[in-house]
Amino acid sequence: MVLPIIAYGDPILKKRALEIEKNYPDLQKLIADMFETLENAIGVGLAAPQIGLPIRLFVVDASPFEDEEPELKNFKKVFINAEIIEENGKEWLFNEGCLSFPGIREDVYRKPEITIRYFDENFVEHVDKIKGYAARVIQHENDHINGVVFIDKINSLKKQLIRRRLNNILAGNVDVKYKTKFVLSKRKI
Repeated sequence: MVLPIIAYGDPILKKRALEIEKNYPDLQKLIADMFETLENAIGVGLAAPQIGLPIRLFVVDASPFEDEEPELKNFKKVFINAEIIEENGKEWLFNEGCLSFPGIREDVYRKPEITIRYFDENFVEHVDKIKGYAARVIQHENDHINGVVFIDKINSLKKQLIRRRLNNILAGNVDVKYKTKFVLSKRKI
């Protein structure tokens, strides 16, 4: 089932999510729904807070980057209770977007290599070293479960330059091709 994606302005996007246990209700269905939602929105990552659940779960499908990195052809993974334990390399700039910020893309610096500890969909623990685009997507989604959004990583001048677009999201005045839930706030930033 395609779920609505929470847009910028909802407080859940700024809260640290809670760990879950193996017996979390309907976990496999939730994971399947998240992948279906991600595919419908033509995204590469989706975190549970983006669908209104304050839990430490995200899914990644980095296969759209296979032209640049062929090893990502079938890179679809589930990350439960993830923790990035190390980031390495020289930061590199990439123009990121986010399904919770429709129509906004900004340059963000991230490290090219990570070591991450997480549980998969079967609650098998992994510690993986991941690099390149997959590492970037994972860092972006891991930020979501820690209450950090990608615009938190840009400087204040850039935030001022996108203020009008952020206010349009708050008011629901954006054209979105996927199911979205807006806060519809009259407050402005």
